[in-house]
Amino acid sequence: MVKVRAARRAEAQDLTGLVMRSKAYWGYDADFLAGCAEELRIRADDVPARRIVVAESERGEVLGVASLEGAPPRAVLGLLFVEPSAVGRGVGRLLYRDVLRRAAELGVRRLVIDSDPHATGFYRAMGAVATPPAGRVADPGDPGEPGSGPGGGSALVRFEVAPAPLADWARAWTCGGRAVHLGNVGEFNAQFADATLDREQRPAHHYACLAAFYSPYPAALVLPRAVPRGWTELVCRQLGWTGVEVYDGLLDGDPGLSDAVRARPALAALLTGAGLPLVPWGRTRPFGRLADRPWRAGELRYESKSAAHGLFGRILADGGHPEIVFPRQWRAGGRWAAARILAARTGAGESTVLKSEHGVGGSGTTVVTPARVRAAGGARAVLRRLPRGPLLLEEYVGGSAGGAEVAGGEGPRDVTYDGFVDGAGHVHEVGGAVMDVTDGCYRGATVGPGVVPEWAGKPLLAFGAAVGRELADSGYRGWFDVDFVADGQGRLAPTETNLRLTGPSIAFMVAARLDVLRGAGHLVRIADRVELGARLPEAQLDELCAALVRGCAELGAVFVPAIPTGAFEPAPWLGVLVAARSREVLDAAEALVRAEALAVGAMFGPP
Repeated sequence: MVKVRAARRAEAQDLTGLVMRSKAYWGYDADFLAGCAEELRIRADDVPARRIVVAESERGEVLGVASLEGAPPRAVLGLLFVEPSAVGRGVGRLLYRDVLRRAAELGVRRLVIDSDPHATGFYRAMGAVATPPAGRVADPGDPGEPGSGPGGGSALVRFEVAPAPLADWARAWTCGGRAVHLGNVGEFNAQFADATLDREQRPAHHYACLAAFYSPYPAALVLPRAVPRGWTELVCRQLGWTGVEVYDGLLDGDPGLSDAVRARPALAALLTGAGLPLVPWGRTRPFGRLADRPWRAGELRYESKSAAHGLFGRILADGGHPEIVFPRQWRAGGRWAAARILAARTGAGESTVLKSEHGVGGSGTTVVTPARVRAAGGARAVLRRLPRGPLLLEEYVGGSAGGAEVAGGEGPRDVTYDGFVDGAGHVHEVGGAVMDVTDGCYRGATVGPGVVPEWAGKPLLAFGAAVGRELADSGYRGWFDVDFVADGQGRLAPTETNLRLTGPSIAFMVAARLDVLRGAGHLVRIADRVELGARLPEAQLDELCAALVRGCAELGAVFVPAIPTGAFEPAPWLGVLVAARSREVLDAAEALVRAEALAVGAMFGPP
């Protein structure tokens, strides 16, 4: 295993030799290298002054060298050279990320890199951004321009990156360290007796793969179903993780993952005795037993949509949130009562949202327009097609076709607030996200700078924080989100709370990790379901994911497969994450992923 350590003064001459060998690797001629020698020489006093570090193998071999020069807010990556025999082994990536980490700790906000032309692909892959003008021509006789190519005249390419420490909320979430992630999605859902939730929890066991991303840097993943080894290796490589233990295949059909762990005393002792936070998808009574945390009766009462509606009403009663609109809601005593309410609203030309008390990703939620009621043959006919169980009817909050019309433009229709309540009852704001919702069904979300428009940002954060305070006062501890829809006047209507991790929370975790690895400013999109053109054997799935990594990198984006096990279903699919620093690149990356995933079926079709 390669590690990074501070260089020693006595190594200066040997490090100079490494630098020159690394420079020669690109084919520069002897005259050019001689002209560079003085500029590239490392002196004993340079070692501390230039903050030089080395990458060292387990056998004590020095494989690379890097320096961090200057003082905040601007610093320079002065050296980054790898021993030719170690090229391609991840040494450069390790050194680069170490420099970025140290720069963030020093308070550097702008790291400048003047890259040799041969190294530009590496820095782009690491997330650095070429700055205009893209390069400058070096004077072949000037030893101060080591970027000149054989014979002189090639261009140094300037890159910049914004070093970023781990977000404050992410430090608070897992106490600044790694965590054990428990994929108990099925267990969480099963505690709600709702006809809209799959009793076997088969979809939930797929979504348990999201346990890989319950914090920015896991120590262990505990999963109900077996997952492909190639998937975990790729995710670790993309997110710079090492030493992640995976315990999978713990369940056959039962959704109780926490009890399955407890039934293995050695595993339970290993996971709970390491002194690391134990992070579930959501709180359950069995998880409380596993984690030795008391289970409070009613802890999840605001997971109920009617209870959440009542909570929103109490917050809004004081009139402190003028940009929040509050839709009316009715709890029907039975199907006949629901039919009467729906018929009356249809007669008045009003659309209605039908909701179950609990649901996941829009399950149990149906938007019914007057035209739909008439086409179905009346209100009773509509209701006969819905699952049995408690039913809520809610006023439909209308918006424009493309979203909320604000200041002559259009904005997102569905937004969400994410935050959490820590063990001491303090509320931490994570941020806002834009959701992809079609026909009431959640399909994904996007997080990052500027994603939520300014008109929605302030009221969303203010109301989300108010909900967090109420949840904290009620005794709830853990992650939560508040979902909103926007009306045509740019106001937000809260629709539900989720007292668990969510799709947007996964995107926030990955954004926080990528900002540390690659510099600040990542937009991250999670797409819950990307259709595959065919079921693939595990090896071919690995090949597809590797190709998507390369294709997205060429666009300047990052691809991370999030849910691989859906690929083996009769109707195969993948959950994916894509990241970029602009909306245009993000959209292009998602389009590429969807097209390539669907195209895999072509290999089984006629030539």
